[in-house]
Amino acid sequence: MIIKTFPSKTELAEAAARDAIIAIRGAIDARGEARIIAATGASQFEFLEALTNSQEVDWARVEMFHLDEYVGVSEKMPASFCRYLRERLINKTGLKKYHLIDGTLPPETAIRGVAVEISKAPIDVAFVGVGENGHLAFNDPPANFETEEPYIVVNLDEACRKQQLGEGWFASLDDVPRQAISMSIRQIMKSKQILCVAPDARKAKAVAECFGGQVSPDAPASILQNHPNTIVYLDRASAAMLEQLTASAQKQ
Repeated sequence: MIIKTFPSKTELAEAAARDAIIAIRGAIDARGEARIIAATGASQFEFLEALTNSQEVDWARVEMFHLDEYVGVSEKMPASFCRYLRERLINKTGLKKYHLIDGTLPPETAIRGVAVEISKAPIDVAFVGVGENGHLAFNDPPANFETEEPYIVVNLDEACRKQQLGEGWFASLDDVPRQAISMSIRQIMKSKQILCVAPDARKAKAVAECFGGQVSPDAPASILQNHPNTIVYLDRASAAMLEQLTASAQKQ
């Protein structure tokens, strides 16, 4: 795992987008297509803006998979991650081949089709973030590191639900769903390359716990330490506690 720190969120986003473009184009050059996983959430705004503004990707040759979605949330709702991806990635690029999770369906039904599709071939590059509680996708602590199922139904803990409220997706905590469909940890880790975009001071504690400590289900994103081709992109604010931890360890 490589950690890169940038002076600003904008510079972070531009660097991550450049690496994403290289990964996507490399897969297209090698096999004629690229399979990607797209993250959502407020932390991904600038990255997706930089990525979709580029004219260097032949999006007609890209197949996209969805990381997670709330149970019971339709695309008509502002909090829908399907809606997010349509507005911030699909509609902007003209992407034609994509697999979204329909939160209004019974979870088993919503999972069935996308699980079959993602299992057909390896993922070239996954875009992920880190939750304020250290979650990876919607795998809250303690995360299930063992299941081989591509997608699972998860219970959202209070810290995760408060983050969604704080980001402005819901009017009250009671409105935040208590369950979601999430790509599993092992499915994410099967990706050939993972680009983890984690800016903002509110992520600093989780970043330090996940990347400055041991790999543990209690810090779900810490599993990225075990991936052979992961880059973590931080800005000064999100890197602050990790840098303090590293400096302290070096003095001992």
